[in-house]
Amino acid sequence: MISKNQLKLIHALEQKKQRKKHGLFLVQGEKNVGELFNSDFTVKQIFATSTYINENNKLLAEKDLVAMTVEATEEELKKAGTLVSNNSVIAVVECKQSEAPQIRGNELILVLDQVGDPGNLGTIIRVADWYGIEQVVCSPDCADFYNPKVIAASMGSFARVKVSFTDLTEYLSKQSKPVYGAFLEGENIHKTQLAKSAFIVMGSESHGISDEIAKFITDKITIPSFGQAESLNVAMATGIILDNFKR
Repeated sequence: MISKNQLKLIHALEQKKQRKKHGLFLVQGEKNVGELFNSDFTVKQIFATSTYINENNKLLAEKDLVAMTVEATEEELKKAGTLVSNNSVIAVVECKQSEAPQIRGNELILVLDQVGDPGNLGTIIRVADWYGIEQVVCSPDCADFYNPKVIAASMGSFARVKVSFTDLTEYLSKQSKPVYGAFLEGENIHKTQLAKSAFIVMGSESHGISDEIAKFITDKITIPSFGQAESLNVAMATGIILDNFKR
């Protein structure tokens, strides 16, 4: 059974202020929780149905999580969590700090400027994982990485892709590799010679890349349009651009 204090903590962690205060965040659903077991995140507590516990008893024992696991009903988990479909497991996990990285070898680093929608950030992390991008650097005004919606949308990729937050002006000013940026007036990406080692900057859907960051872009690129749509979702655009870089 989930106690009142435990339920209070779970609900508190839906808020960024409380996540920062406690240094904890929520991971919900069997798929996302399963990814935790192969990551370097520290699990502090697990709330799960008897069915989940029985099916994963060996794994929980291997990860020394049996003592931290609390049995709960499906109804309790639905009341505690934020996902409509979550009815098996919720984990309370320790947040960790990641420093903004430098490029190592032939590496692409994804840089996000003012991507404030949690669903978009989570999907971008998932797309980055698909294309083997290990590092995503965000401006401080991007959505919080530990927002439950970000974690859910990443579909487990949050456990593999390192996400850091930093002042992009300072960060990009120190780089020597090419910095590509997505602009409507950029060069057609299909006709651009793309570097194997570079930074790729994506801006918000509503405002694009900010003027402060635009001055560090060495190569402006665009996805050519063949129809009448005004714009692309930033997560979709990120996938298309990464696909071109990886071809």
